[in-house]
Amino acid sequence: MKKLSDIGMIGLAVMGENLALNMESKGFRVSVYNRTVPGIEEGIVERFISGRGKGKNFAGFSDLESFVQSLQRPRKIMMMIKAGEPVDQQIELLIPLLDKGDIIIDGGNSNYEDTNRRTEYLERKGLLFIGTGISGGEKGALEGPSIMPGGSEQAWPHVRSVLQKIAAQVEGIPCCNWVGKNGAGHFVKMVHNGIEYGDMEIIAEAYWIMKELLGMDCEEMHQIFSSWNHAELSSYLIEITADICTFKDSDGAPLVEHILDAAGQKGTGKWTAINALNFGIPLTLIAESVFARSLSARKEERVLASKKLFINKKTFNRDRDELLGSLEKAVYASKLVSYAQGFSLMREANTVFNWNLNYGNIAQMWRGGCIIRSVFLNKIKEAYDGQPDLPNLLIDDFFSAKLLEAQEAWRKVVAIAVEHGVYIPAMASALNYFDGFRSARLPANLIQAQRDYFGAHMYERTDSPRGEFFHTNWTGTGGKTASTHYQV
Repeated sequence: MKKLSDIGMIGLAVMGENLALNMESKGFRVSVYNRTVPGIEEGIVERFISGRGKGKNFAGFSDLESFVQSLQRPRKIMMMIKAGEPVDQQIELLIPLLDKGDIIIDGGNSNYEDTNRRTEYLERKGLLFIGTGISGGEKGALEGPSIMPGGSEQAWPHVRSVLQKIAAQVEGIPCCNWVGKNGAGHFVKMVHNGIEYGDMEIIAEAYWIMKELLGMDCEEMHQIFSSWNHAELSSYLIEITADICTFKDSDGAPLVEHILDAAGQKGTGKWTAINALNFGIPLTLIAESVFARSLSARKEERVLASKKLFINKKTFNRDRDELLGSLEKAVYASKLVSYAQGFSLMREANTVFNWNLNYGNIAQMWRGGCIIRSVFLNKIKEAYDGQPDLPNLLIDDFFSAKLLEAQEAWRKVVAIAVEHGVYIPAMASALNYFDGFRSARLPANLIQAQRDYFGAHMYERTDSPRGEFFHTNWTGTGGKTASTHYQV
């Protein structure tokens, strides 16, 4: 009798291929299949089986039905294909071939709303669906990524052993655990990517200050980032930044200096900002990081503007070591704001969708394998383990003390950058968020007066209970009729 596979993989691009190899290396027999659609090269399965998969416990298929029949029941099929319509198309092709209780896993960067819809649709048909975020890139997929599964909770016991074995392990704990029902896993992955946008922008701004203000070369910057990576800022992104600084091009110069300053993006950072707007959560730093990439992409316009929009440049004549010390603290504080905003967004979504998210577990899942992994996450886990309903990381005792300790240096860095015309939107936005969040009173009372003046949108009073609304006839020519209650 032909041996059946433990799991199937559809999609043998970079992530799918490496995840399949990861699964096989952990003792699982894996069936592999690649979609045949216009524009996709044929023979991918055959090349994999005779190449990286040669002599290993794989079964390759060019026919979808044979692929499905090769799997143990309940069948577990992971798709690593392009998000959006291709996922729906593949699901429709699979449905007639599956039996009740079989499991489809979408490991791509799908929108959580699509995962909500797909989970409900497949459960109505007697099938189970998992939408899981996977972070770690090519290396992580092969050696152990961070995996964030959500969807049909009944499917979790059947896939747990596979996903937790292939995930990164930190102190013997897999960076994979059940996140929540429906689109919870993909929502958490989306927020992970939003924080990733923030982290990358903060580090890029630190690089820019070193280069533009301090005139440091790449070797000197390598030394700074390397030293940071052995202290509180230790993280994957700081580590690779140190490596990037010393990577040489064919001419012997640092490669990074030959790369065009126009950043790309695939959309998950934008989704994070859009959802923050929809939920009314001030994700200012992450949104600025998305816009920073958008501005960078307007290269030709920026070159034109650089010839017309001049500033009176000042010579930087302050102590370099002092600024570098301040910069390290500013990066740490800004990074904390990025995480705090991301967790605030997850907290709001949890309230809306009743996902029962465990924030300490999420921080733990991000400690290894993923792009934003850092020692910083241990403290975030401790904060949420100690206070699961913590409304914002900034008011945790450890992190509030760190922010207060860093704020003088943080303000100095932002002020110096502004004075010298150095672009640092993420660090400046983070500081403004800190100042807004710590303010018991903000000037929004004037905005409410303006809204009531021109649109009769009403306002609340400081001397009345919340939820009681008022309208004033500001000009003497208006009436008593007011608009609907405003939303906050």
